[in-house]
Amino acid sequence: MVLVLKNEQIEGLVPMVEVIEVIEEAFRELGEDVAMNSPRARLRVPWKEEGGQYYFNNIMGLVPGMKSMALRIDSSFSKEVQVAGTRRRVYPGDFVGLVFLFDMDNCELLAIMDDHIISTMRVGATSGVATKYLARKDAKIMGLLGSGEQARTQLTAALAVRPIKKVKVYSPTQENREKFAREMSAQCGVEVVPVGSAEEAIRGSEIVTAATNTVEPVVQGRWLEEGAHVNSIVGGDGYLPRRELDDETIRRAGLIVVGYKPQIFIDRQAEFAERLNRGMVKPEDLHELGELLTGKCRGRRDEKEITLFKNNTGMGIQFAATARKIYEKARERRIGTELPLELFMTRRGDKAYSP
Repeated sequence: MVLVLKNEQIEGLVPMVEVIEVIEEAFRELGEDVAMNSPRARLRVPWKEEGGQYYFNNIMGLVPGMKSMALRIDSSFSKEVQVAGTRRRVYPGDFVGLVFLFDMDNCELLAIMDDHIISTMRVGATSGVATKYLARKDAKIMGLLGSGEQARTQLTAALAVRPIKKVKVYSPTQENREKFAREMSAQCGVEVVPVGSAEEAIRGSEIVTAATNTVEPVVQGRWLEEGAHVNSIVGGDGYLPRRELDDETIRRAGLIVVGYKPQIFIDRQAEFAERLNRGMVKPEDLHELGELLTGKCRGRRDEKEITLFKNNTGMGIQFAATARKIYEKARERRIGTELPLELFMTRRGDKAYSP
């Protein structure tokens, strides 16, 4: 039987600490050249209105240690808007977002899942793994930019790997950041305070995480403290040149780690492409998270070094790991709707010559 899971059934099913564990395993396998990740592919075309676009997203990867293969697809619409004087890319209206989970032992389709909750979990957990290996062990103060769903999982992941006592959160809409602070303080049992500017959130923070949908840089390097670790998640490419980090942040970072390096060059990702052209950063200065986990690149040099993790792309291995864990939990708890496997399987016979 094929298990079908909706977002509301997935939410809260797996604790963040367990998602971090499987994400770390997936990236370790990638660093060992065991797991495989295909570059993300996206199709965009102007649609409906000025600044609008139709958008299709395709991500796939496999993690042999979990016998897991996943394909994530999205069919959506997006447009650019102005919020509090800054440009943002938003995704209004309904959409199709699905994760197909396959078993590598028997080629069977195990599950079809909504992708939204899975996606926020895997992004947060990936930053959590990077923070575990790059942030100072005693980091207690976090500056968080953003108050949406991505910000929530970024915070819970950071709390899972560091003894954080205080979080300063900023987002352009005062009501949103105040609501976020109230809710996350109650949920996480840690002091979360809303602040009036990105600078106030960043100054004095030992972990700085940007979880925004900005188009223009919101992290200024001159605000960073010595020894800070920075996480950034906004995705920008040659089509949508979005950046969260200014030049000074890149200059001050002694160690730069990304999720998947080839995607930088395939997409001409905005955070690095033009800076590579200017020689501000060289290709050999960019290291992958899998390399960090397997010792192929060094970790933090000392307590004063500024480290940077750019969660630069959606990766199939993230979905393969997270979806497998969700599938196992859902089976244990008998959650979800079942469909006959025969609706999806092709039984090989005289006429079955593909694939």
